[in-house]
Amino acid sequence: MGGTQRLTVDLSKFPDLVVIYLGMRVRTLGGLKTVFGFGPKISAAVAEKPDGLLLHESVFYSLFPLHVGMRQYWRDFSSLETWSRSLPHQQWWKEFLKDSKGVGFWHETYFIRGGMEAIYDDVQSPVGFSAFAATTPARGPMFSARKRLGVAGEPSVPTPVPEDAA
Repeated sequence: MGGTQRLTVDLSKFPDLVVIYLGMRVRTLGGLKTVFGFGPKISAAVAEKPDGLLLHESVFYSLFPLHVGMRQYWRDFSSLETWSRSLPHQQWWKEFLKDSKGVGFWHETYFIRGGMEAIYDDVQSPVGFSAFAATTPARGPMFSARKRLGVAGEPSVPTPVPEDAA
Protein backbone atom coordinates (compact mmCIF):
# COMPACT_ATOMS: atom_id res chain seq x y z
CA MET A 1 0.00 0.00 0.00
CA GLY A 2 1.43 3.40 -1.03
CA GLY A 3 1.03 6.63 0.79
CA THR A 4 3.12 9.48 1.94
CA GLN A 5 6.27 8.72 3.88
CA ARG A 6 6.45 11.21 6.74
CA LEU A 7 9.78 11.78 8.47
CA THR A 8 10.97 14.14 11.16
CA VAL A 9 14.40 14.87 12.64
CA ASP A 10 16.01 14.32 16.00
CA LEU A 11 17.84 17.56 16.76
CA SER A 12 18.86 16.53 20.28
CA LYS A 13 22.53 16.39 19.20
CA PHE A 14 22.30 20.05 18.16
CA PRO A 15 21.08 21.85 21.30
CA ASP A 16 22.49 25.21 20.17
CA LEU A 17 21.56 24.99 16.47
CA VAL A 18 21.40 28.28 14.56
CA VAL A 19 19.79 28.75 11.15
CA ILE A 20 20.58 31.86 9.15
CA TYR A 21 18.97 33.02 5.93
CA LEU A 22 20.92 35.55 3.89
CA GLY A 23 19.93 37.45 0.80
CA MET A 24 21.31 39.81 -1.80
CA ARG A 25 18.80 41.83 -3.83
CA VAL A 26 20.04 43.68 -6.91
CA ARG A 27 19.16 47.40 -6.83
CA THR A 28 21.12 48.66 -9.85
CA LEU A 29 22.53 47.25 -13.07
CA GLY A 30 26.00 47.24 -11.48
CA GLY A 31 24.56 45.11 -8.69
CA LEU A 32 24.38 42.18 -11.09
CA LYS A 33 28.19 42.15 -11.27
CA THR A 34 28.36 42.30 -7.47
CA VAL A 35 26.02 39.34 -6.98
CA PHE A 36 27.64 37.18 -9.63
CA GLY A 37 31.09 38.06 -8.26
CA PHE A 38 30.14 36.77 -4.82
CA GLY A 39 29.08 33.30 -5.99
CA PRO A 40 32.60 31.89 -6.43
CA LYS A 41 33.81 33.60 -3.23
CA ILE A 42 31.00 32.07 -1.18
CA SER A 43 31.54 28.65 -2.76
CA ALA A 44 35.25 28.79 -1.91
CA ALA A 45 34.53 29.84 1.68
CA VAL A 46 32.05 26.98 2.14
CA ALA A 47 34.51 24.51 0.58
CA GLU A 48 36.94 25.40 3.39
CA LYS A 49 34.43 23.78 5.78
CA PRO A 50 34.37 26.45 8.50
CA ASP A 51 34.22 25.04 12.02
CA GLY A 52 30.60 24.74 13.05
CA LEU A 53 28.99 25.01 9.60
CA LEU A 54 26.75 21.97 9.29
CA LEU A 55 25.08 22.73 5.96
CA HIS A 56 25.03 25.46 3.30
CA GLU A 57 22.26 25.69 0.71
CA SER A 58 21.72 28.21 -2.08
CA VAL A 59 18.31 29.90 -2.20
CA PHE A 60 16.65 31.68 -5.12
CA TYR A 61 14.10 34.29 -4.02
CA SER A 62 13.16 36.07 -7.26
CA LEU A 63 14.25 36.77 -10.82
CA PHE A 64 13.12 40.39 -10.96
CA PRO A 65 14.55 42.02 -9.13
CA LEU A 66 17.27 39.39 -8.92
CA HIS A 67 17.24 38.25 -5.31
CA VAL A 68 19.43 35.30 -4.32
CA GLY A 69 20.87 34.02 -1.11
CA MET A 70 21.60 31.08 1.09
CA ARG A 71 20.47 29.18 4.14
CA GLN A 72 23.08 27.94 6.56
CA TYR A 73 22.87 25.67 9.58
CA TRP A 74 25.49 26.28 12.28
CA ARG A 75 26.32 24.15 15.32
CA ASP A 76 26.09 27.21 17.58
CA PHE A 77 26.12 31.00 17.60
CA SER A 78 29.77 31.18 18.66
CA SER A 79 30.88 29.31 15.51
CA LEU A 80 28.79 31.55 13.26
CA GLU A 81 29.97 34.72 14.99
CA THR A 82 33.63 33.69 14.90
CA TRP A 83 33.45 32.88 11.18
CA SER A 84 31.61 36.10 10.33
CA ARG A 85 34.29 38.17 12.10
CA SER A 86 37.19 36.35 10.42
CA LEU A 87 38.60 36.39 6.89
CA PRO A 88 37.28 36.22 4.23
CA HIS A 89 33.88 37.35 5.57
CA GLN A 90 35.47 40.16 7.58
CA GLN A 91 36.89 41.76 4.42
CA TRP A 92 33.65 41.29 2.45
CA TRP A 93 31.72 43.03 5.21
CA LYS A 94 34.14 45.97 5.46
CA GLU A 95 33.97 46.49 1.70
CA PHE A 96 30.18 46.23 1.60
CA LEU A 97 29.71 48.78 4.36
CA LYS A 98 31.89 51.26 2.43
CA ASP A 99 29.92 50.70 -0.80
CA SER A 100 27.04 48.27 -1.33
CA LYS A 101 27.76 48.29 -5.09
CA GLY A 102 24.11 48.22 -6.13
CA VAL A 103 23.03 45.38 -3.86
CA GLY A 104 20.87 45.26 -0.77
CA PHE A 105 21.96 42.67 1.78
CA TRP A 106 20.01 41.13 4.65
CA HIS A 107 20.11 38.24 7.05
CA GLU A 108 17.69 36.72 9.54
CA THR A 109 18.93 34.37 12.24
CA TYR A 110 16.83 31.81 14.15
CA PHE A 111 17.89 29.92 17.28
CA ILE A 112 16.64 26.52 18.37
CA ARG A 113 16.52 27.73 21.98
CA GLY A 114 14.48 30.75 20.97
CA GLY A 115 15.36 34.18 19.74
CA MET A 116 15.65 35.76 16.34
CA GLU A 117 17.51 38.73 14.94
CA ALA A 118 17.95 40.44 11.60
CA ILE A 119 19.80 43.15 9.71
CA TYR A 120 18.83 44.90 6.45
CA ASP A 121 21.50 46.96 4.65
CA ASP A 122 20.48 49.01 1.62
CA VAL A 123 17.38 46.84 1.19
CA GLN A 124 14.91 49.27 -0.34
CA SER A 125 11.76 47.19 -0.14
CA PRO A 126 10.69 45.09 2.83
CA VAL A 127 11.70 41.46 3.08
CA GLY A 128 11.22 38.95 5.89
CA PHE A 129 10.60 40.46 9.32
CA SER A 130 10.84 43.99 7.90
CA ALA A 131 7.71 43.33 5.83
CA PHE A 132 5.57 43.22 9.00
CA ALA A 133 7.62 44.57 11.92
CA ALA A 134 8.88 48.09 12.58
CA THR A 135 12.51 48.71 11.71
CA THR A 136 14.98 50.74 13.74
CA PRO A 137 18.53 51.95 13.08
CA ALA A 138 21.21 49.33 13.83
CA ARG A 139 22.98 51.45 16.44
CA GLY A 140 23.79 51.07 20.14
CA PRO A 141 22.17 47.91 21.52
CA MET A 142 20.91 47.05 18.02
CA PHE A 143 24.37 47.24 16.38
CA SER A 144 25.56 43.62 16.62
CA ALA A 145 23.75 40.30 16.30
CA ARG A 146 25.04 39.37 19.77
CA LYS A 147 23.46 42.48 21.28
CA ARG A 148 20.23 42.17 19.27
CA LEU A 149 19.87 38.63 20.65
CA GLY A 150 20.85 39.50 24.19
CA VAL A 151 23.66 36.91 24.16
CA ALA A 152 25.84 37.41 27.23
CA GLY A 153 29.59 37.79 27.14
CA GLU A 154 32.01 39.13 24.61
CA PRO A 155 32.75 37.57 21.22
CA SER A 156 35.97 35.60 20.85
CA VAL A 157 36.86 37.72 17.80
CA PRO A 158 36.45 41.52 17.81
CA THR A 159 34.07 43.20 15.39
CA PRO A 160 35.69 43.86 12.00
CA VAL A 161 33.82 47.17 11.70
CA PRO A 162 33.31 49.26 14.85
CA GLU A 163 29.97 51.02 15.18
CA ASP A 164 31.47 54.46 14.62
CA ALA A 165 32.88 53.28 11.26
CA ALA A 166 29.67 51.65 10.03
